[in-house]
Amino acid sequence: MARAVERRLGNRIDVGVVVTQYGYTEKCRHIEILEASHPVPDIAGLEASRKIEKLATNARKEDLVIFLLSGGGSALMPAPAPGIFLEDKQSATNSLLRAGAPIEALNCVRKHLSDLKGGNLARKVFPARMIVLLVSDVIGDPLDVIGSGPAVGDSSTFSQAKAYLLSYGVYCEMPETIKKRIEAGCRGEIPDTPAPGDKIFRRVSHHVVANNKVALRAAYEKAKSKGYNVKVQTDSLHGEAKDAGRSIAEDAKGISINLPKKNLSQCLLYGGETTVKVLGNGVGGRCQELALSFAIEIGGHESICLLAAGTDGRDGPTEAAGGIVDGRTVKRAQNQGLDPNAYLHDNNSHDFLRRLDSCVHTGPSGTNVMDLVILLLNNG
Repeated sequence: MARAVERRLGNRIDVGVVVTQYGYTEKCRHIEILEASHPVPDIAGLEASRKIEKLATNARKEDLVIFLLSGGGSALMPAPAPGIFLEDKQSATNSLLRAGAPIEALNCVRKHLSDLKGGNLARKVFPARMIVLLVSDVIGDPLDVIGSGPAVGDSSTFSQAKAYLLSYGVYCEMPETIKKRIEAGCRGEIPDTPAPGDKIFRRVSHHVVANNKVALRAAYEKAKSKGYNVKVQTDSLHGEAKDAGRSIAEDAKGISINLPKKNLSQCLLYGGETTVKVLGNGVGGRCQELALSFAIEIGGHESICLLAAGTDGRDGPTEAAGGIVDGRTVKRAQNQGLDPNAYLHDNNSHDFLRRLDSCVHTGPSGTNVMDLVILLLNNG
């Protein structure tokens, strides 16, 4: 995004700072590129946040601030609120991720622990004009959820943040500093994030430049050019990854039975983002877990193949973008003495797929518009 803006504006850019995930950097002339950790924030992200905050605070009324925001921004720009430490935010993020909390819940909590999220970056930029260019990684492209909405009004509350922590069973394990701030906010002793009608947003405009629909459209056109009969099943895939895998398998088996012999091979596309509630001790990601769950359900249907991958090129805490499986995957695993159900139960999808050479490695894609699932059915 920074490189694209430089191509358009060149020397008109006075100064800029961008923070991205380790390994995703690009060379820029006018913009300083920093790297930090995702999805759990680290000290490099904290230092990058301070540079961004300083730049925002120094903006004058006559300045134009271009804010580039994509999925991952919440973790890459950690700016703890007063009384909160980086370690506290790391703990909160880890707990919610392991509990399978969706991005909406995660970001609601983050906003109320941050000095920049939930509209607070716009407060620091005001009264300068701000244009926000967004790459969306959230279903429906809600501006207040993408990157935890640093420059948009926020209607969520401390009470909602507490409710999320309670509903996912992690409130009791929160650091005392977090519980203290949340409780103070619920009592009205700390103001909530800036509301949508606040004057600080009058000179802010938002523009979504890419999202999952764009990726699905590109996949549709590509599959069509390859001779497939293509259908986009959904652009709002969500819920538990293993449940989504089973559901897609049911779609596949039902369509396979009714597939006309004279019809072209079928390609079904799914876009969105699932979650994983981690109960085991294995390593994996939502796409790999979905693929493993699908493989178990589809065993024996050799004319069916599925690829599930993150559009950013990385699935969970692994180097794989996702996994590719078909109706022979389970049989291949059993021939090697592997129990697919045991791996699924242990949330160990990455090790399972790695042993079968079924991981998909793309490297960093330079973007993040959630996940793509591609289902192919051949009528033989």
